[in-house]
Amino acid sequence: MAKILEMKHISKSFGGAKALSDVHFEMEEGEVHALLGENGAGKSTLMNILTGVIPADSGKIVFMGKEYITPTIKEMENAGIAFVHQELNVINDLSVADNIFLRKELKTKFGLIDEKEQIKKTKELFESLGVEMNPSEMVSNLKTSEKQLLEICKALYSDAKLLILDEPTTALSNDEIDHLFGILNRLKKTGKSFVFISHKMPEIFAIADRYTVFRNGQFISSGKIKDVDAQKLTSDMVGVNYVDADYYEPRELGGEILKLHNYSGHGFKKINLSVRKGEILAFTGLAGSGASELMQTMFGVLPNEGGYIEVNGNKITGKIGTFMKNKVSMLPANRKENSVIPDLSILENFYTSEHVLSKKHQLIKDKKEEEKYQKQKEKLKIKAENSSLGIASLSGGNQQKVFLARWLNTGAEVLLFDNPTQGVDVGAKSEIYRLILEFAKQGQTVIINTLEIPEVQKVADRCVVFYEGEIAAILDHKDVTEQVVMAYSTGAKRG
Repeated sequence: MAKILEMKHISKSFGGAKALSDVHFEMEEGEVHALLGENGAGKSTLMNILTGVIPADSGKIVFMGKEYITPTIKEMENAGIAFVHQELNVINDLSVADNIFLRKELKTKFGLIDEKEQIKKTKELFESLGVEMNPSEMVSNLKTSEKQLLEICKALYSDAKLLILDEPTTALSNDEIDHLFGILNRLKKTGKSFVFISHKMPEIFAIADRYTVFRNGQFISSGKIKDVDAQKLTSDMVGVNYVDADYYEPRELGGEILKLHNYSGHGFKKINLSVRKGEILAFTGLAGSGASELMQTMFGVLPNEGGYIEVNGNKITGKIGTFMKNKVSMLPANRKENSVIPDLSILENFYTSEHVLSKKHQLIKDKKEEEKYQKQKEKLKIKAENSSLGIASLSGGNQQKVFLARWLNTGAEVLLFDNPTQGVDVGAKSEIYRLILEFAKQGQTVIINTLEIPEVQKVADRCVVFYEGEIAAILDHKDVTEQVVMAYSTGAKRG
């Protein structure tokens, strides 16, 4: 196969910290290439350099035979490179067809947008890919999985030769993943190439032809997927032999801290639940089971439609601020939309929640805030050279730790984590599991929502399985298995 991309001797530093150090990356035409590494390994930095988002300090890029020294975003888009980000970039207030043709609108002879033709062309695109979606539908009405497919379709319509897929399966069901992989395999045969960024080993071995591993901003290894196993790749990523350890430790729990009584809302109904101080509780179920909506309602993001919630004996009604005052916090699934304040520094992102709560102390003293941040940085092992850097300079995993530090800084006692390891590598997952157990030991209550049963087995005292908006079963730690959870989450078995 002919080479479609060569990136040679690429280096990049941010504020004195080396993000990439003389790395190499090559791709062939018509292949799926897995780009692997822990959060902070340099994958996103390399792809941002390739797409013209940031310039490299040194090195060169050759794409389809043409050399680029300091390419711009427009230049690389025109060359045929498209970046489908993990955090979706679709416009909710536009239709599906309008999103496909954004900045490439079809016009009538009078210079107006030709909606009819755009809908027709969108239908043709969807039919060619086997995607069932209404071109006239508002994007705000789509499921997250449909938005993900829309992003990919949008990139394909632009006739991209190379598509960068960053954690493309995070919001997809197994059937949707199979469908996506079928599309990729068909497109490979037409000469399209894909960078596939994922931490899910079964998917990597199912779809990728070759791989490249980065660690701490350095090139570690590259080769054909058929020549390696998961143990080898994981070892290259983390630098040690990864052991699928059992992190769970039983602990003595305190009294009731949180209670739900006939709690109802969008996507769930009549939930009755009692949670104890220091307990780790897991919500799980199929996508759309109501678990995520329940968690969002428990933090005031979505409105309560019936019943009530109590924290420390206090009934809570109202929006997010009321829950924060009652020492409830939440890490949402979508960092980009709901956690990141992009124009602020790491330090400012860290202390923002505390100052929303603090009416008596309106004056912000950077020295005092820096001291608080440094304590949390050490505790959570945040990899950041300088707190004055922009939050966007951090990897997704380290951003997540900053947002966790943000809530710990408020003295939160109930921590709600919606898919806390979404898009996180095996090493960082291990760290998050240990932190969750550490919080519980300190008496904090942690509720996680996850679709990954091994995750539940690693940390949870109990598991609440949801089916069609209701609790199908509440399982003790010892009773949680893939088979049992699947039986309840599909409705094959009811508790």
